[in-house]
Amino acid sequence: MKDKDKISKKDKKTWEEYTKNPKDIIDKEEVFSKIINKKRYKFDLHGFNYTDAKIKVEEIINFCSKNRVTEILLITGKGLHTNNEKNIYVSKDYSKLQYLIPNYIQTDENLSQKIIDIKKADKADGGDGALLIKLKKL
Repeated sequence: MKDKDKISKKDKKTWEEYTKNPKDIIDKEEVFSKIINKKRYKFDLHGFNYTDAKIKVEEIINFCSKNRVTEILLITGKGLHTNNEKNIYVSKDYSKLQYLIPNYIQTDENLSQKIIDIKKADKADGGDGALLIKLKKL
């Protein structure tokens, strides 16, 4: 008999109760997103692929526009770990979120009408690894 088969009833019950409501497992979206104040919303896109990042960015822009937040700070990272050197058909720049996200926003009619400006963040806010998006007051 294996050790894992020797789980006591008490431990099994504790585990079942824990899995119903785990209190020490963090929600990445909750931790990495926050409204700093009514002026700025911050979200970290590390670990997102392009498809998921597009969905999340659209969700964030719509949320911020609706709630009158005027700036969005998106942490994209610098793309240092992007592995695209081996594929000659992939642009070294345009496979990174820091380039793809502004292009996506500017080409999406619904999103672009809500935006005043998209630029790299100041050094204190992340510099080359972050984007600052200014929203129109609608």
